[in-house]
Amino acid sequence: MLLQIILLIVGFIVLIKGADFFVDGASSTAQNFKVSKMLIGLTIVAFGTSAPEFAVSIKALLSGSGDMVLGNVIGSNILNILLILGVAATIHSLTVKNNTVKKELPITLLITSLFAVLLSDHFFDTSLPNSFTRSDGVVLLLFFLVFIYYLIAMMRRKIDVDEEAPKMSLLKSIVFTILGLVAIVVGSNFVVDSASFIAEELGVSERMISLTIIALGTSLPELVTSVMATRKGEYDIAIGNAVGSNIFNIGIVIGLPVAMFGGISRIAFSYIDLIVMFVAALLLFLFSFRDYKISRKEGIVFLILFVVYYSYVIIG
Repeated sequence: MLLQIILLIVGFIVLIKGADFFVDGASSTAQNFKVSKMLIGLTIVAFGTSAPEFAVSIKALLSGSGDMVLGNVIGSNILNILLILGVAATIHSLTVKNNTVKKELPITLLITSLFAVLLSDHFFDTSLPNSFTRSDGVVLLLFFLVFIYYLIAMMRRKIDVDEEAPKMSLLKSIVFTILGLVAIVVGSNFVVDSASFIAEELGVSERMISLTIIALGTSLPELVTSVMATRKGEYDIAIGNAVGSNIFNIGIVIGLPVAMFGGISRIAFSYIDLIVMFVAALLLFLFSFRDYKISRKEGIVFLILFVVYYSYVIIG
């Protein structure tokens, strides 16, 4: 047991450092090509910090741990809003741009709602067990392609182009990106194997392990990135990181593996998990729509909901 705990901690350290290298390298690469900070947040930073969730989900699905895949995505999406944006907003209120409120946040709310509906077969037909099929994964992938099309259009318009000089040369940026990805894959293997072993030894469900330990561990890159971005006044990167990560988690982290390797049958999860995930996305949209910012008070609301939900998860 002690060895598995050590391997779990080592896995998280490798994941976090790998994501750190990846984000630094990828962001510098993007700056070499002069794109907007919001676009960097929605793509390079968001996809990079979600790479741990993707690697963990691939490993978990191939290992037959379907509940861990779902718990990883649901937990990470809840954490991205309630914890990560909650902490960031308490440091400094986050300004949300008009384009984000009218386009990116509605996309987040739509794909979150679609994901919840696809997981709720039993709710709509009591004769069916809750499952997530290959066709469900394909549906999410198609929706994700719409998001990619939007990003391409955004890049072509060159709105809010970032004129900041790259921190690294193009070659060094690419090396950092590759090293980061390798570390992410290696770290994910340690995390999934160790967490599964510990869950079995303690008699704890995979749902709880994935919603807490794994979701928090794989969300640490997003947390660190968003907090540092907020402290530096880079609010577009902080918000784009959370929004892009949530869309990427649903479209790629769960959609792609299921579409490739098959569905997850007889899902064991609580509807409260889906409700909290949806409510978090809805509150993010409503808070931003009201005055185009997420204030410190609203950040505290996010954190209170986070504490209440995870108290329920742990005690339940």
